[in-house]
Amino acid sequence: MSLNSDKVKIIFGLKIRQLRIDKKLSLSEVATKSNLSISYLNEIEKGKKYPKTEKIMALSSAFEVDYDSLVSLKLSKQLEPIAELLNSNILTELPLEIFGIEPSDFIELMSQAPAKISAFISTIIEISRNYDMRVEQFYFSVLRSYQEMYDNYFDDLEESAQQFRKLFEIGNTTSPNETLLADILQNFYGYHIEEFTCEQYPDLINIRSIFDSKKSKLLINKDLSTEQKTFTYGREIGYQFLQLKNRSYISSVIEVESFEQVLNNFKASYFAGAILINKNLLIDRLTYFFASPKWDSSMLLSIMKLFSVTPEVFMHRFTNIVSSHFKIKNLFYLRFNNQIDNDFFYLTKEMHLTKLHTPHGTVMNEHYCRRWMSLTLLKDLENIQKQNGYNAEELLCNAQISEYIDTENNYLVICLAKPSPPNHSINSSITIGFAIDDNLKSVVNFLSDSSLIHRKVNETCERCGLENCAERVVEPVILKKRLAREKLKEVVSNLIA
Repeated sequence: MSLNSDKVKIIFGLKIRQLRIDKKLSLSEVATKSNLSISYLNEIEKGKKYPKTEKIMALSSAFEVDYDSLVSLKLSKQLEPIAELLNSNILTELPLEIFGIEPSDFIELMSQAPAKISAFISTIIEISRNYDMRVEQFYFSVLRSYQEMYDNYFDDLEESAQQFRKLFEIGNTTSPNETLLADILQNFYGYHIEEFTCEQYPDLINIRSIFDSKKSKLLINKDLSTEQKTFTYGREIGYQFLQLKNRSYISSVIEVESFEQVLNNFKASYFAGAILINKNLLIDRLTYFFASPKWDSSMLLSIMKLFSVTPEVFMHRFTNIVSSHFKIKNLFYLRFNNQIDNDFFYLTKEMHLTKLHTPHGTVMNEHYCRRWMSLTLLKDLENIQKQNGYNAEELLCNAQISEYIDTENNYLVICLAKPSPPNHSINSSITIGFAIDDNLKSVVNFLSDSSLIHRKVNETCERCGLENCAERVVEPVILKKRLAREKLKEVVSNLIA
C-alpha cells in the first residue's frame, strides 16, 4: 500500500462520510446537492477517488463547510486514532498479502463504520500502553501468526538451504561446523570475524553478535558455545545467500525499525537451521525414534548430537519436520528462561500450530503451573549446578503426559533444559507439546509406555482449583473471583425467575 499517496484519499473519504452522517443526508441527497453521481460519491467515501478542485467546491457547498477545512488532513477528535494508524508505518510495513488481505479491505472497513473502528483502535492502543507493549512485540506476534499459517514449514527456504549445501558440497549426512561456515563467510562473502569479551564490553554480556555492514565485520561474543557460534555464522550466511538487505545488525532484538527486519531475521534463522540439520537425515532418525515402544531420552539426545546445533535450534527444526513430514500439526513450542535462585519463569518464545493450545503466554504477572515439565526440568538443572558447579554443556531431557484439569486437553510434552551462555546465571528450557489425538497415537509408538510421567496440570496457580497441591506458590485468586461472580449471577437469576 502506497500510504503517502493513498492517505489523502482515505482521510478525505472519511471526512465526507462523517459529514454526510452528521448532517443526516443520504448519498442520493448529497448527489442532488453537489450534482455528482451516487456511484462517484461512494468511491470517494471508500477512499478510492479524490475529486478535482471544482468537485470539492461542489461538495463544500453541499455540506455548507469551507473548502480549506474539507481538504485539510486533520480529522475530527473521534477519528484521531484512525489518523494515528494512517500516519504510522504499520499498514505499509506489514506484508498483508501473505495473510490474503488487501489494503483496500482496511480502507473499506474504516469507511463503513469509521467511528466504531476508531473506538476499536483507541481500545487496542490503550491496552498496549497499559501492558507496555512495544511495536516489536506486535511485529513478533504477527510473525508467529505467519509461522502458524504455514505450519512452520517453508518450501522456498528449504529449497534455498538445499541449494547452498549442494553449492558447497555439504553431504546429506554432514552438519557443517563452525570452522566451515566461518571460512565461507570470510572467503566467499568477504567477512572479517573478530571476537570480543565481556571484560572488554561489560554491557554486551548478553549480546551474541554485532555486524558492521560498512566494514563487513562480524563481532562475535567469545563466551558463546561452539554451537551458538555455528548458528550465528549460519544466520549471517542466510542473510547473504537469500539477499536479505533490510536487517538488524545486533543479534538480540533491542529495537526494530520495521516488520521486514523481523521477517528477514526469521528467514535467515530458518535457513541456518535448515543447512545445519538436513531434513532427510532428521526424518530418517525421527522415524526410528517415534517407532520405539519405550520413551528414550538418550535416543533423542543422540539424534541431536549428530548436528552441530544448540538444543533450541534442534527443537525448532523438530517442529518443521514433524508438521511437514509426519503431519503432526497439533503442537506448541515454548522457551522459558529462569534466573538461578529466582522462582519466576519468563516465557520468551512461543508458537502454536492448528490452534491456541492450553499452555500459552497470555497471562500477565501470573505464576505458571509448577507441574509443567518446562519448569520442573529447569529447577532440576539448577539443583545439579548447585551441587556440581556450572557446566555450559549440561543438558537435561525428559517427557511427560500432561493432563489439564477440568478439560479434555492431554499433551505429550518433550523438554530440554540447558544453561544459556554467555550469561551463566540464566537457564533455558525448550518444550514441544503434542496434543494427544488419533494422529499422534498412530505415529508415536511410545505413548503407551508406562514409564512416562503422567501429571495433572493447569495453566497458572491463580486459576487452578486443585486441592492439596504441593507445588502451588499462590492462592487461586482469579478462580475464586470467577466462582464468586458465577454464584452472584445464580442468586440474581433465582431472585428474578
